Amino acid sequence: MEVKTIHGIIEEISPYYKKRIEKKKKGLIDSVPESEHSLSYESYAETLEPIYYFIIDLMNDFGLSTEKLIDNFSSMPGGPHFSESGMKMARMQEEASKMMQSVGVLTRSILNIIYDLKEFKIRLQVYDDLKSKNENTSEAAKLSLKQIWLDKVDLQRSQGSIHAMTTGQLGFQTLRDAFLAVKDEKDVDKIDLNDRVKRILKPRILEFNLWLTQSEKELRKRYEIERTYLRSQVNNVKLYSRWVRPYLLAAQKLEMKEQGRNPYAVNAFNRTILELTLLGKSEMKVDDAALAGDLPQDFYKSRSLKGKRKYYSCVLVDFVFLAVPQQGNFIGKSEITFRAYALNEDELKKLNYELEKSDLGDVLSLIEGTTTESLDQMQEEINEFLEEKEDKEKEKSKDNSNPFMALIGGYDKKEGKKSDKKENKKDVIVKVDDWVEKEHVRPLAAKKASDTIFNLFDIYKKSHGMVSYT
Repeated sequence: MEVKTIHGIIEEISPYYKKRIEKKKKGLIDSVPESEHSLSYESYAETLEPIYYFIIDLMNDFGLSTEKLIDNFSSMPGGPHFSESGMKMARMQEEASKMMQSVGVLTRSILNIIYDLKEFKIRLQVYDDLKSKNENTSEAAKLSLKQIWLDKVDLQRSQGSIHAMTTGQLGFQTLRDAFLAVKDEKDVDKIDLNDRVKRILKPRILEFNLWLTQSEKELRKRYEIERTYLRSQVNNVKLYSRWVRPYLLAAQKLEMKEQGRNPYAVNAFNRTILELTLLGKSEMKVDDAALAGDLPQDFYKSRSLKGKRKYYSCVLVDFVFLAVPQQGNFIGKSEITFRAYALNEDELKKLNYELEKSDLGDVLSLIEGTTTESLDQMQEEINEFLEEKEDKEKEKSKDNSNPFMALIGGYDKKEGKKSDKKENKKDVIVKVDDWVEKEHVRPLAAKKASDTIFNLFDIYKKSHGMVSYT
């Protein structure tokens, strides 16, 4: 993304700066920002890093909260820095690819475990229904388990199974119905059956009752083992996610920006073009401004101003370094532009939203898209099994964390409300300034921003012995 796109976003999202664009077209103002200053500094005896950090320290000294919005670079193929960066990026991509393959295998394993647990839960529900106080439910569960025993256990006897003996020519047509009707071996003598059927039915009923007890124990044991295995696999995903995140981010940061027809980008030269953008902001406090006389005294602790949007004096500093790499350092030409803006909190939220949609947020969206989207479909079911109560009278503490959130740095953070999380991703509508904001608050924030960038510009210029500037 080009550096000027940041200015384009600000001028596009803000109704106030849209009007300034129209004024500039009519020749009423000189620039869309409140004010603008630029300088160019070229030295092959000094490195470029001190220039950048000098500006950051200076912005901090002025009380600005500073953050980096743009960090792009392009190395020319003819220089050694291109090869070094390419080798580092390839290494990061290789390590990330290996770990992402492991994450994919673990995801499939989690999916298979969930399917197994669902089947176990359905089977266990029948055993729970067997103990129900409702006689109809208990009877239906008993018949269901008898059918399972006939199909899964007794059928292994082949010709000696109840099913084969009932459908065959051995004369045991009543055996199956009798097996389903009686509850235990004592009930066999109470029904009207011949002795041949009773002699076969009694041991089968005894065997079924033993299987009923043992199968429930084994099934519940397997169910708990699968739940433990699911937890371990989820924890493994969390671990791999933490490991892979630095590699993915590093690989993205090492990607070079396409320079297109930039005349300074000559393939054979040993040059690197660096593009950086800093945003510094300082909140304008209405009460303090009213006490200082910058705003009307009526504004001091005014109830009518409560709930109004906060306004910030913003400084946007663009760096373009035409650098020559030398043993890990950069020397060459620096072009620095200072711009002043007055933005309210809605405009800053909108700016962050637009940046997340742009190339700046691509790496995080790719990470999240390849992991969390697939897991979110299973997250409810994962929580259902991992948060299951061990004791019906005591609730087990819940773990709602998404294993893949570690990829985007969210695993160590406290999870907020779902509504808040959605709100952060929601687009922001910037309303037009009301009369107080338009006539008093924004103009004061704009004046402070203009004064700040001039002081930043002037101090830096004088510290480097510059005379001419714009």
